[in-house]
Amino acid sequence: MAEKRDYYEVLGVDRNADEQTLKRAYRKLAKKYHPDVNPGDKVAEEKFKEATEAYGVLSDPDKRRQYDQFGHAAFENGGGGAGGFGGFDFNNMDMGDIFGDIFGDIFGGGRSRSSANNGPRRGASLRAMIHLTFEEAVFGCTKEIELTIKDPCTTCGGSGAKAGTSPETCPKCHGSGQVRQTQQTMFGMIQNITTCPQCGGSGKVIKEKCPDCQGTGYTSSRKKIQVSVPAGIDDGQSIRIRDKGEPGINGGPRGDLLVQVSVAPHPIFQRDGVNIFSSAPLTFAQAALGGDVRISTVDGDVVYEVKPGTQTGARIRLRGKGVPSVHNRDLRGDQYVTLIVQTPTDLSKEAKELLEKFDEACGNTKQEEEPKKKKRFGRK
Repeated sequence: MAEKRDYYEVLGVDRNADEQTLKRAYRKLAKKYHPDVNPGDKVAEEKFKEATEAYGVLSDPDKRRQYDQFGHAAFENGGGGAGGFGGFDFNNMDMGDIFGDIFGDIFGGGRSRSSANNGPRRGASLRAMIHLTFEEAVFGCTKEIELTIKDPCTTCGGSGAKAGTSPETCPKCHGSGQVRQTQQTMFGMIQNITTCPQCGGSGKVIKEKCPDCQGTGYTSSRKKIQVSVPAGIDDGQSIRIRDKGEPGINGGPRGDLLVQVSVAPHPIFQRDGVNIFSSAPLTFAQAALGGDVRISTVDGDVVYEVKPGTQTGARIRLRGKGVPSVHNRDLRGDQYVTLIVQTPTDLSKEAKELLEKFDEACGNTKQEEEPKKKKRFGRK
């Protein structure tokens, strides 16, 4: 008999993998190697069995503890029972938890849920969007949005039932909010637990509905909500406003409101994280002689002294003129400015003569007249 592979290796997870990681890994393998997907493929069938055995052990805290301590020996010599395959017993397992939400994906029959219940559940989150200018995103602001929000119906108190009546226990699930189905499979008896289709998991049905909320237990209205936008927020980020989402189910808390931010581009500034990038023009004289140049920032114009002989494309750094960190109010980025020397155009005759004298003073001699027959390149 071939030596069994390590269960963690079979599933492709590390030894510290949590329950959700194990389930995702097994779901991927089960969908790939399930016999109904690979009819007649013995190799795929063995891989499916191997993955199922590994998941069956590692998804059970007690069995996983035994396996981590003793390895495969924990389930040999009677440790694993006689049923199942590979010395592992599946007949005593609640296979609905393992296969329920996996086989629905494979066969298209919907996902089974063993955790469905009619207890209190948090309401769903709502989503909205606000549009900001570049400066509003940098310095923060307050915006007002208007949304349609559901609240418990005041007429029926959120029960959904007509005045003088009350919801009744669902006859299909007997108030549990779940229905159980048992079927015989190659692994033994599998019990699938799904949400009751008659009551939707609430465990109750309403025979006479409230006329104001039509039995939903909620009414909708338009409401204005103030959104506090933190300084430094970036395009695409979201602001979470607690308890402004959908009402909870069966007495659960409200969900949250997630407000996504859209920041308009700026004609001068570009942002990268907490830093701002821009460019500033220099005259030929400023670049050659140095001196003060006025530069635009989000805080207003500042005066910066450039050095004599500054070349076009030179970059300067203005400390603290960037964007505040949304996570640390004491931290602010910098602004990086690329200096661009402007070449003068439409010069007057006097300006041209002065430039020619300047060129000669710099040691550049005027080019002698070339023969007419020689071809010249450039503007005609």
